[in-house]
Amino acid sequence: MAVVLEGGCRVSTMHEGAPRVFGSLKVWNQIGRASGAQAISLRILEFGEGRSPALCNPEYDEVIYVHEGDFTVFIDDVAYEVGPETGIYLRPAQTLIVENGGPNVARFVSSRCPKEMSSKRSERPPIVKLSDRRALPTADRWYRVLVDDEVGSEQVTQFVGSIPPGRAPDHFHEYEEVLFILRGEGRMWAGDTNTPIGPGSCIYLPKRQVHCVENTGEGELRLLGVFYPAGSPAVRYETADQG
Repeated sequence: MAVVLEGGCRVSTMHEGAPRVFGSLKVWNQIGRASGAQAISLRILEFGEGRSPALCNPEYDEVIYVHEGDFTVFIDDVAYEVGPETGIYLRPAQTLIVENGGPNVARFVSSRCPKEMSSKRSERPPIVKLSDRRALPTADRWYRVLVDDEVGSEQVTQFVGSIPPGRAPDHFHEYEEVLFILRGEGRMWAGDTNTPIGPGSCIYLPKRQVHCVENTGEGELRLLGVFYPAGSPAVRYETADQG
């Protein structure tokens, strides 16, 4: 069952609730307006074997993280071979089809944000591998940006971050954010409240909510983050700065 922490921070599992089913596609809507988010969303999409129905959103920028599976995606009929640890950017009104040739599911973590300006046309393909992106240090951790304005999205930023054992100072951001835990164990703190998190945890953080992700394990805690409006994952404000 989803846990709601201080300020409306929400934590659920990726398969929380009943999915919507469209043929071989299952969709779990974990974060959106119905759960208190203002603009951002987080969905889990799982594609079974075969060719999926065509998916298209006319009004939103959409960023996708390939969590599991090797398959072919068609974006406006252009084919791309993709695998885990890959970011995908879809402009409003683009069509996506997934062709899964194997018996294992293809799992996406998808976030949508409103289109507030014309999407920037980029010469770069809309597929970004994590291994191709430079690790940027911040304090005792690192992050790698997958989707940003270089790829074409001026509204939203998608990144993967690594958190070492321990707890960093409480802080807040000037953007709305969703997190998906990729590996490791920890606790999500919002103010004085907290709850355990682990692989598959889906987290919503309202704008300016004081929070901290604590790594309670002995190894790396790795997370996927998406935030709106776009910016740098390194920008944060500690509570003493809050006015």
